[in-house]
Amino acid sequence: MKLAGHDAIARQADEKTATYRVKLPRRIVERPLRQVARRVLMALGVLVLTALLVWFDRSGYNDNSDGSVDLLDAFYYATVTLSTTGYGDITPVSDGARLTNIFVITPLRVLFLIILVGTTLEVLTERTREEWRLNRWRSNLRDHTVVVGFGTKGRSAVETVCATGLKPEQVVVVDPSSKVIDAANAHGYAGVMGDATRSDVLLRAEVQRARKIIIATQRDDTAVLVTLTARQLNRSAKIVAAVREEENAPLLRQSGADAVITSASAAGRLLGLSVLSPHAGMVMEDLIQQGSGLDLVERPVIKAEVGLKPKEVDDLVVSVVRGHRVLGYDDTAIGTLQLTDRLITIVRVTPTTHVAPDSKPLPQD
Repeated sequence: MKLAGHDAIARQADEKTATYRVKLPRRIVERPLRQVARRVLMALGVLVLTALLVWFDRSGYNDNSDGSVDLLDAFYYATVTLSTTGYGDITPVSDGARLTNIFVITPLRVLFLIILVGTTLEVLTERTREEWRLNRWRSNLRDHTVVVGFGTKGRSAVETVCATGLKPEQVVVVDPSSKVIDAANAHGYAGVMGDATRSDVLLRAEVQRARKIIIATQRDDTAVLVTLTARQLNRSAKIVAAVREEENAPLLRQSGADAVITSASAAGRLLGLSVLSPHAGMVMEDLIQQGSGLDLVERPVIKAEVGLKPKEVDDLVVSVVRGHRVLGYDDTAIGTLQLTDRLITIVRVTPTTHVAPDSKPLPQD
């Protein structure tokens, strides 16, 4: 058995820190240090411009110490003037210098203060704005999809779900890596950086109000613990988990997963099918790639189809879901279709059509 014991898993989870961070996607992402550096450069530019104006008109200024104004005195005057310190040791005495102070240096002083005060206010209010944005995001988040792990499996799962019409705003990614969360933000998904085995991290992702939960972690023992925690927080969500070892799949189902995908075995079967029949492998690859070509869709039976046999339906019916059973299209137990049945069909998706699979959980045997 590849899976570690529950006690060992719990001890490992207790040893981890409870730090987490919610990051929402932004259209324009700029680092705070870059913003501050840009504004400091702007302030220095204003300072240099003011000093040069004073130095070029140095004959119109008087220095109480020696009577003349050099380049250093010009920078000194610009500094104390823009900062509103104003010692008065260097003063404009000519009419031209005073006019320059009125129409040029005074507006530059105001601009200098705006740059400094604006930077300070932005730094002070950034946390408040971010908290307000997070609170608004949480209040509007309902029936969303939580993805735990944004590696190859997690990204492919999200792309498949979004191809059926799910908006990126309805996806929340949970991962312990900040780089992974940044990648999720770049795709338009909200991210929660932290250990998904902890309930406080999943609560930050609003997993208790989620409709679907996709668990695509790197380790099977982590997947079990995340499934247990997620099922405890949300009894009604559909949970789909991926495992590496097939022998761990029953434990995932016992932990609360509605469906378990064995990634290694599934890839191996597709490889074997492609070897035996390359064209059949291409068809299977097309079926599991939503949004183009042939799609596998689950939908309810419509009134016009009640009383018909699966072969008489316009769509290509693969299976019929009746109660807690999934019956093949040629199963004699089906008889005729009922209004409470659900159909698993193969449909062709074109750029002008959009087919979204039904979101109700598939009944289990």
